[in-house]
Amino acid sequence: MLYRSFFDRDVFRELDRLQSDIQQALGAMPSIRGGTRGFPALNLGTTPRSVELVVFAPGLDPGKIDLQIDRGVLTIAGERSVERPAAGSQDEARRSVHIDERFAGRFRRVVSLPDDVDASNVKADYRDGVLHISIARQEAAQPRRIEVH
Repeated sequence: MLYRSFFDRDVFRELDRLQSDIQQALGAMPSIRGGTRGFPALNLGTTPRSVELVVFAPGLDPGKIDLQIDRGVLTIAGERSVERPAAGSQDEARRSVHIDERFAGRFRRVVSLPDDVDASNVKADYRDGVLHISIARQEAAQPRRIEVH
C-alpha cells in the first residue's frame, strides 16, 4: 500500500518557528509542547514547619531572579539570555540551527501558597542551576502536642 503525505516534511519546523515568533513577540511561555508546565520546572512540597520549592533553572544569574510574595502568591520571574554568536561575526553568517529546545527569554511562574506561611521568613539559595526556596509557616500554625491529665 502506498502512503502519501498531505504535508511537506518541514511543516513541523514551520510550526516551531511560528510558535517561537509568537512567544518572542508576546513574551509568552512555551505552551504547545509543555502543556501546563513551563520554565522553570518546579517541585512544591510542604512540611509541618515550612513550604519547600525546588526550582530547576540552569543558566541563570542568581542576581537577576526576582522573587516576590504578595497576599499568599509567590512569583518567580527572570530572564535567561540566548547564547548566540556576536552580530556580524563569521560564525553568525554560517550558523544554522537544526534543533533548539532550550528555553531562552523572560519567564514568570506564579504559585499560590497556603494561608499559614510567614512571608517575612523566606530563605532562597541558588546553586548548580537549582533554586531552593523555603518559606516558614507561622508559629501559630505549627502542630503541637497537648497533654491530657
